[in-house]
Formats: sequence, structure tokens, C-alpha cells
Amino acid sequence: MDTKKLLAKEKKYCSWGDTVHYLEPPKFFDRCEGSTLYDKEGRKFLDLQMWYSAASFGYANPRLAAALKKQIDKLPQLACQYLHEEKVELAEKIAKSMERLFGEKGRVHFNVGGSQAVEDSLKLVRNHTGKNFVFAFMGGYHGRTLGASAITSSYRYRRRFGHFSDRAQFVPYPYCYRCPYGKKYPDCGMYCVKQFEKLFETEYNGVWDAKAEASEYAAFYVEAIQGTGGYVIPPKEYFPMLRKILDRHKILMVDDEIQMGFHRAGKLWALANFNVTPDIVVFGKALTNGLNPLSGIWAKEKLINPKVFPAGSTHSTFSSNTLGTAVGLEVMKLCEESNYEKTVTQKGKALLSRFKSLQKKYPKVIGDVNGMGLALRVEIVKPDGYAPDRTLADRIFAEGMKGDIQTQKGRFGLVLDVGGYYKNVFTIAPSFGITEDEMDLAIELFEQLVRRCTKKR
Repeated sequence: MDTKKLLAKEKKYCSWGDTVHYLEPPKFFDRCEGSTLYDKEGRKFLDLQMWYSAASFGYANPRLAAALKKQIDKLPQLACQYLHEEKVELAEKIAKSMERLFGEKGRVHFNVGGSQAVEDSLKLVRNHTGKNFVFAFMGGYHGRTLGASAITSSYRYRRRFGHFSDRAQFVPYPYCYRCPYGKKYPDCGMYCVKQFEKLFETEYNGVWDAKAEASEYAAFYVEAIQGTGGYVIPPKEYFPMLRKILDRHKILMVDDEIQMGFHRAGKLWALANFNVTPDIVVFGKALTNGLNPLSGIWAKEKLINPKVFPAGSTHSTFSSNTLGTAVGLEVMKLCEESNYEKTVTQKGKALLSRFKSLQKKYPKVIGDVNGMGLALRVEIVKPDGYAPDRTLADRIFAEGMKGDIQTQKGRFGLVLDVGGYYKNVFTIAPSFGITEDEMDLAIELFEQLVRRCTKKR
């Protein structure tokens, strides 16, 4: 069926409640491979966001597809009240990875999507502490179910749905390029974390009872690198300092690795880059490379052992589904056999260097450029070199989706994702298999888009 007829049907029969209509008209794609998407007209698009980091190991990865096909023929369906081999083996591999990196024993609990795993973590926190208030970061994103929306800082995700009585208390993230306190790193002396510490100085700040030595807040939900917030990377000192404050006041640290887990930031778990140990880790997305929904939580033994979190504490019909666990197990084997920590770090530095060269060439268009592993950020700014330029970022994004950029390798489009506090940041999350030639192509495409779109300023 041609695109016009499909668009007419979509307009009539599909909900617009998801993110499809951020671009008008919405884009149809027909197939994918590696770092490339192909539309229904056969145009090629280099993808630099890989489904919000869900397809980190490349589109149509043959090894992971083979694991899925094998499971379809062997055990395609099974109620989650029963066990199957892949669930147990996958849980073991994830738990052992936590033990290696963080030195803690724990258990794994599966669910379907990232938001559902966040919901499970909230139950775990409440079960352990008896409290329902948590801290979270400004700019943080944890999902769009009711509980996850309550701890996501953007009001627009809650506005239509009534009163959220358990909304988190939001704390400024250490966003050094646009410091909310107007400070400059490193001369700031980590002012942001010291401001958080001040909340506990007196009972009148509303979080701490000094006489009882108890906080009203059960946990702090963190992202080691903010995802939707614009791939903001904190100073190395921040999380170790924060962890000490939380430990002193018996507050759990919940690490949301849904977008950054599975080597996106180099290490298997992004928080491991900052030398702190979480109490709970939430993961999803790249666990199955987007082939079948699967997410989960890992928690320290004291929080999740069967005596304190017994059977039926939380459940979803498709939680540890056989197809997802089979692919997830193959992803973990792939991670064990491949030195992604090294290769992702090396490729990230190579791509970051290219974007920094563009930044020097276009200082009135590209502001901050930063990255860790293959999680890179490119801020689009106004001619003063600093003020956010959302309009230009939107224009570059839309032009990239036309698929009409002539390059040395033929005509291409460029798939980008816009995020950040001011919606002016391109969050760059390419496939781990991206080649040097594809990096060069990415920069050629991006530069052509900058030139094309700045003519309209």
C-alpha cells in the first residue's frame, strides 16, 4: 500500500497519544540493517539515535535474531508462573555483572517495559522503607505510567491526568554547561551537591527529623547520565559525594539504567563510571536490542530476598516472557564475549572528536559538545554561541528526515533525536557497530544540515 493511503488510515484509526506526530507528516520506514533505516521509497537514513538506545547492537543483528527465531521454534510462550531455562540463566548473568562491578550480591526481577520496571522498583522501595516520598532530578525521565510520571520532572507528562499526591521532590542535576546556580566547574566546589546536603541541616527544610534521625524520603532516583534531559554528564565527584549524604541519612539510591545500560556509556552499567554502588538498578531497552520487550530490576539481597519480597509482590503477565529472556541472554553473552567497554569508549572518542571539530567550525551554531562512550550531546545555540536555539534544532531534525542530502556515498537522510532542557540538544546514540566510514558520513550529513538550515536564520 502506498504511503498516502497508509497515512490516511493512520489519521483515522490510530491514537495520537504516543510520539509519532512530533513530525508532520509522520515518517514510514520499511526495513532496517546495521546503522541504516530504509523508507518505503527505498531512501537510506543513517541512524544516530538507534531507537533511543534500544537497538545499541545494530538493526537486524543476525546473532540476536537467530536467538529469537530459535526460541520461537522451541518455547515461544509460557505463563510466567512457571520457570524456563533462559530466565534463570539471564538473571544469573545480570546479578553476577552487578557483583563484579559493584561488589554486591542481589537478585533480578523482570517486567516488560522500562516504566513497568520503574513501578516495580517503587514497590520495592516502599516495601523496604514504608515510605512513599522520593527525590529525583530536574531533567530526569523515568517513564509515563502514573508512578513513573510522578518521579519524572516534566509537568507536561502529568498535566492531563489529575493530582499526583506522591510526586517526587526534584533536585537540580549537575548540568555544568548551564549550571542552575550560575557557577563554573571546577571552581564551584561542587556547590550543587552541597546545596542538597543543606536540606538535612534543619527540620524546617522539610526532609529530615534530627531527633528521630529519620528522613521522610525513601530513595533518590538517579540517572548516571541524563537521557531525555540531553545526555548531561556530571562531574566525576558528584555521585560519590551524593552517595555519602544518602548513606548518612539512610536513603536508598535507585539507578535508572534504562537508556544508558548495556555499555552505552562504556561500562556495562553507566553508574560504574562514577565509582558508587546503587541499592537498586532499573534496566531495559538494549537488553533485547529492541527485538522483544523485556525490562527488569536488580536489587541488593536485603531488599529483594523472598522473606521480604515474597511471591506475588508484583507481577505482569508477560514479565519474564520466553522470547525476551532468550534474546536478553544472548545479549549478555555477546557483552561477555566482546570488549564493548573498550570499543565503545574508543569509538565514542573518535566520533566526539569529529563533532568537536564541527563545533570549532560553527561556534555560532554548536555550543556544548560532550560525551561518554557512545552517548554524545550536541547543543544547538543562537549566534551568541550560548542561548539555546530550539527552532534551529527542530529545523535540522526535520530536514534530516527528508532523505535528500547528497553525499560522497549517495543520497541519505539523517535520523536524530532532540532532547535537553530547552529541546535544543541532539542526543547522539549510534550503533555500537558504527564504522569509521559511517562516522565520516554522519559528520558530512550533519554539516550539510547545519549549512542548509542556518541559511534560513
